[in-house]
Amino acid sequence: MPAPTRKGDFTTSGRGLRAPELLARVRSIRLRTRRQVSSLLAGGYRSTFRGTGLEFEEVRPYLPGDDVRSIDWKVTARKSDPHVKSFREDRQLTLELLVDNSASMDFGTRRVTKRELAAEFCALLAFVALDNRDRVGFSLYAEERLLHLDPGRSAAHINRIVREVIAWEPSTAPADLEHELVERLRRRTRGDLYFIVSDFRELAGGTAAAGARRESARKRLSELGDRHDVIAVDVSDPFERELPNVGLVEGQDPETGAQVLIDTASRSVREHWQAAAKDRDARLAELFGRARVDVIRLSTAEPVADPVQRFFEQRAARGGRR
Repeated sequence: MPAPTRKGDFTTSGRGLRAPELLARVRSIRLRTRRQVSSLLAGGYRSTFRGTGLEFEEVRPYLPGDDVRSIDWKVTARKSDPHVKSFREDRQLTLELLVDNSASMDFGTRRVTKRELAAEFCALLAFVALDNRDRVGFSLYAEERLLHLDPGRSAAHINRIVREVIAWEPSTAPADLEHELVERLRRRTRGDLYFIVSDFRELAGGTAAAGARRESARKRLSELGDRHDVIAVDVSDPFERELPNVGLVEGQDPETGAQVLIDTASRSVREHWQAAAKDRDARLAELFGRARVDVIRLSTAEPVADPVQRFFEQRAARGGRR
């Protein structure tokens, strides 16, 4: 889908910013999202994403109502009174953020670009994780992995993640999610929490080639989902779903550079554009549904915390992941 290029109408990305400007933008995103890490959002995170196991806490005297299967027979025999082992949930999680760095993420017609929205999402989730003493890892990918940060747990680590999402030079080649998923599948860890942040442009097309990419990505998503909790974060802009009636708009494909003139005053053009967007959404919904992957949908027209909170509530209502 081509991006409009008419000057003055649309926001720009962080490329070309001088160091002070970049730091100011990172600070703005950090402060904006930090205010949204309310007790309500943090509580939703804790109830939605639980630890992967139980950790031994103590041996204590048996109390009425305790499960007899938890009796520690050795201690019971030694003390001549029933004692049980008690456990607490091992709550610490590793949150992994996989972020698409393709050039299409630099598009935006509202308050931010899709890239900046992705940075806000990463900051929001990372700060919530930090408040829960969880670790946060990060990968930036396009046609290949561009950057990987091992999981960390500090404000400085989060600041770097936000900075890299904003400032990294965008890739003109289409993103290759499957390549990044294969890299992740080589690891032997289990029970991590994955958020894949992208507009999924390369998987949403109606061509046979796009269909083949979707099927390959589905297999890898299913494999990763067998080991971890995987959530797709679909980032979009309202312009991509519905054209405003503003006359002729010159557009450019952000990845191929192809130029196109869009007559937004034409009703048939607007209807075709809207139908194409619905087809895109349907293809992605089928992909994520078959892969049993949950989805958070973000829009550049909406504060990032709102859809995240809705996701927490919906997941809690159904009792967990798909």
